[in-house]
Amino acid sequence: MSTPENWDEQLRVDSAVTRLTALAETGVSTIVDPTVIGLGSDVRRVAAVNERVDRNIIVATGLYTLADVPDYFRYHGPGTLLGGPESMTDLFVRELTKGIAGTGIKAALLKCAIEDELTPGVERVMRAVARAHLRTGAPITVHTSAHALTGLTAQEILRSEGVDLGAVVIGHSGDTSEPDYLHRLIDNGSYPGMDRCGLDILLPTDQRVATDATLARQGLADRMVLSHDASCHIDWIPPGVREQIAPNWHYTHLHDHVLPALLQAGVTQVQLDTMLVDNPRR
Repeated sequence: MSTPENWDEQLRVDSAVTRLTALAETGVSTIVDPTVIGLGSDVRRVAAVNERVDRNIIVATGLYTLADVPDYFRYHGPGTLLGGPESMTDLFVRELTKGIAGTGIKAALLKCAIEDELTPGVERVMRAVARAHLRTGAPITVHTSAHALTGLTAQEILRSEGVDLGAVVIGHSGDTSEPDYLHRLIDNGSYPGMDRCGLDILLPTDQRVATDATLARQGLADRMVLSHDASCHIDWIPPGVREQIAPNWHYTHLHDHVLPALLQAGVTQVQLDTMLVDNPRR
């Protein structure tokens, strides 16, 4: 999360409005925002932006960590110093059914994460997300590492809790062109998220397009979601560096460049609509 000395609230809100207005001009009417605890989430700021950009913004609840849980949860919950029930699950359910941070703005999906390994903290969050899903029916999206094959690990944990994997998007699956891994995710029932279009430093766009087109030719367009994983602001890297190392990693790259390339590769408009609209809606 940005520190106060490098955060200009009005500048960031104005920048988000500019970026999302450009996205709206491509025809996008709904945005899914999986920014949760651990990623600097502030639903009031999202609402302030949304007041100036006439589009549907669907927000998430959950917790993003690749290692340990935040200190609060280290002391609250089963097996902790203070004990008690799993307060994470209760928090997620409350944000899905009553609203986030007293705003009345309800989340519509759950988010968790796993990178290269299943740490105790990551597993605890994942199981809390699974139990919140079982109580509410809200779908789940998981940040994963395609290279470490941890989408399969996430599926194993979620399935062990009784989650229908058809309600799960395995995020960042598009970082690989390895067909066996993608087919295993699909065969297990989940939707691979082909969702980092423009982040060419991890996998060039032409390879992403080729993989998506191959899966579509195999009749699997109804098993994928297509997106970009872009953001209005990220403070993980210094200002200006993102534009240097990943110049295509922005909201309109998908519509300006990727979709035309997919059409040229033989993907039909119906299949694109399926990946962009029907599958997320489902």
